[in-house]
Amino acid sequence: MSSDADLLADRRNLRRKLTLWRLLAVLGVIAAAIVAGLAWSGKAPGSTSRAHIARVTISGFISGDRRTLDLIKSLEDSRASAVVVRIDSPGGTTSGSEALHTALRSLAAKKPMVAVVDGLAASGGYIAAMGADRIVGRQTSLIGSIGVLFQIPNVGRLLDTVGVKVEEVKSSPLKAAPNGLEPTSPEARAALQRVVEDNYDWFKRLVGDRRKLGETEIAVVSDGRVYSGRQAVGLRLIDEIGGEPEAIAWLEREKNVAKDLPVRDWRRRNESSSFGLWSAGEAMARAAGLESLAVILARAADQPVGLRLDAPLALWQPVAEK
Repeated sequence: MSSDADLLADRRNLRRKLTLWRLLAVLGVIAAAIVAGLAWSGKAPGSTSRAHIARVTISGFISGDRRTLDLIKSLEDSRASAVVVRIDSPGGTTSGSEALHTALRSLAAKKPMVAVVDGLAASGGYIAAMGADRIVGRQTSLIGSIGVLFQIPNVGRLLDTVGVKVEEVKSSPLKAAPNGLEPTSPEARAALQRVVEDNYDWFKRLVGDRRKLGETEIAVVSDGRVYSGRQAVGLRLIDEIGGEPEAIAWLEREKNVAKDLPVRDWRRRNESSSFGLWSAGEAMARAAGLESLAVILARAADQPVGLRLDAPLALWQPVAEK
């Protein structure tokens, strides 16, 4: 009887502890929601609802993803007095870079904007930089790589080695060419070359328009190479050597942006502090055994989806260059 009573007491004690942890998890989620709400309403320190300079970071592969474009769009009606775009990117797809450039130009029509090249603004990264009214780069930044390429790995010999043969029926010889399963025909190569040349022509015209360069000057800088910041300023690919302080000084001097405004980071949802709060709430909910609540919070975090690379690229690839 004594052992049964002890067992019953242990169960009651365990139930009380589990109830306490679940209560703490719910309170934690509520607290996170309150903090996020305060930040959104402008009542929390560092709020972006007050006058400030917005900092948008473009880094890594540029795909023109919806969340980045939506982030830039959201700045148009924000309280930001100006925008600093920090760029450290080797580029990406040509269409993604175009979409990003278009979004930045739309924003620049409403907010003074300056681009700061941290380490690299090559190919699509440079297309993004040209979306700003002014480009500032460090002396040792790598800038340029004006060009377009189309790459697809050919695994035909590998398939022959393992004894795999892919058969296909298609409407015309150029359908789905190249496909990476067989050598590219001269006709397919010529068709792709025309696409690359058309994209390249668009890129060069964009450089001429945004940087006010003539045909001779464009020909000098558009052979695909990258330049240091010091070289780029001499070639008029950028406007000034420096970093964010020089960029902000230009905004204050030339665009009448108020002095000493705070600089606030604007991030995509999955990079923001609110994402961290949702993730923390999800972890707490799972620890407390509240799986349904955890699923809701995980969906609120809105994780990114995968990326396919099957388009012409405005991308700098130093390893592949000879």
